[in-house]
Amino acid sequence: MKKFNVDVRSEIGQLEGVILHTPGQEVENMTPQNAERALYSDILNLSVARQEYAQLKGVLEKVAHTFEVKDLLTQTLQNSHAKERIINRICEREEAFCEISALHDLSEDELARQLIEGSILKRDNLTKFLSKERFALRPLHNFLFTRDASMTVYDEVLIGKMASLVRDREALIMEAIFKDHPIFGVKTINPMVPIKNIPSSPHTSIEGGDVEIARDDVILIGTGVRTTSQGIDYLIESIKEKKTSTKHIIVQELPHTPESFIHLDMTFTFLNKDEVMVYAPLILGNNKYQTIHITIDNGEVTSIKLHEDLLQAMKEVGMDMKPIQCGGTKDEWTMEREQWHSGANFFSIAPGKVIGYERNSYTIEEMSKNGYDIIKAQDIIENKVDIHASKKAVITIAGSELSRGGGGARCMTMPVGRKKVDW
Repeated sequence: MKKFNVDVRSEIGQLEGVILHTPGQEVENMTPQNAERALYSDILNLSVARQEYAQLKGVLEKVAHTFEVKDLLTQTLQNSHAKERIINRICEREEAFCEISALHDLSEDELARQLIEGSILKRDNLTKFLSKERFALRPLHNFLFTRDASMTVYDEVLIGKMASLVRDREALIMEAIFKDHPIFGVKTINPMVPIKNIPSSPHTSIEGGDVEIARDDVILIGTGVRTTSQGIDYLIESIKEKKTSTKHIIVQELPHTPESFIHLDMTFTFLNKDEVMVYAPLILGNNKYQTIHITIDNGEVTSIKLHEDLLQAMKEVGMDMKPIQCGGTKDEWTMEREQWHSGANFFSIAPGKVIGYERNSYTIEEMSKNGYDIIKAQDIIENKVDIHASKKAVITIAGSELSRGGGGARCMTMPVGRKKVDW
């Protein structure tokens, strides 16, 4: 297989490669009883969710190389050493030691399926017979949100340290893919591995929805319910070790409730070289949530200071961004409703060209007022519209079902390659 050049140095550079996971049986393996444990507030209709997801994937296939997690995992498992390693690590982490032998006997394709969709518990002893669990290895209900378990940071991949144990296996799978799949073989950074000044800590967590590569020298990170200060310190320490030129880490504190604020990209995403989508009450309003600017130079933290807000901090590092408001500018209730349904969560395929949910009509109208052409995903898939003909455009995908999972277009995409931006 031809090696793919993993490299992401912005949120908006022309997309070259992206990892996706089309929702499958793991979604139907969720019940009202276990939905909350699975981090959902409701259960999804799989057939509708897949139809909506097909619009996202269909657009991305037009503009970049798309990789499916299950395909990558199946191919990775063809390496016998990688197969043994990932089975052992998963069973150790999930205390499912009695499953090791049975998992080794599975074909690569069937093993990949069970690692994602769940492995049915065989009730062959009293403890298992009495267990209320259906699965020996639980389904990965959240894996359609491929953003969180791994993050491309320049030419390396930061493995997510998930805030909830129910998502740990996602990170183990992504690490195996990036380490052992012949198309990647890229260096990974894993917060589970202690590095200088940062011991392994149960408080360490960092997820991809909180990490945004603004520019080659600027990284934005949200800290809240999913990403802790310890997780950010781990990334800072890994950057310090490289002793590179000046890097700016801009940290935005997030509310811990409601659940729609789980990640920074639910309140702030990049649209263009000079435009961002914001949830105004948090990003622009006066509130108690701090914005902290950390400067790293030649392996040392040279400055930590507070800023008035995220946009002001970015302006200081030469990124003067015009905010476009989620839910429009007139009514905070409308802003709140559309933010809840991932109205601020956009995914860029090129500067000024982004994908988002059509259901957030006030947000889409606000983008139209700011010069964005509004294009339906199906029109691009069916070649009725040429995306290259628009200078700025928002491609709308259906999201009545997907949005109920608690994420948008950025959440469902893990870019592995973007072209450099001419700033």
